[in-house]
Amino acid sequence: MSAGPAILVVEDEPLISMMLEDFLDALGYRLAGAVDDVSEALRHVEAGGFDAALLDVNLRDGETSWPIADALSQRGHPFVLATGGGNDAVPERHAGVPVLSKPYTLDGVREAFETLLSN
Repeated sequence: MSAGPAILVVEDEPLISMMLEDFLDALGYRLAGAVDDVSEALRHVEAGGFDAALLDVNLRDGETSWPIADALSQRGHPFVLATGGGNDAVPERHAGVPVLSKPYTLDGVREAFETLLSN
């Protein structure tokens, strides 16, 4: 297990979530939690215990990660938005947040978190 920054992952596809966990481990980050819906993610945000988060913009059942992004912003937690494109328009209030395009690559995840955590 790595001793690097702890990352909360919000991703509704189990295989993609497992791949992200492997990427984070390879990059020296720790997985603080992997959740797949807004309510569970908000519980993690409230509890804290992580350094940054990765939010898939569109979750199952039509949920979006905007309530999670808002809660993270209010608490000063940095996060990366992950999007597959299409109509995943980022609201103005989160315009400065790094965006990671899907499909995920190890280099893309590395660049997104290096940018996020260096600020």
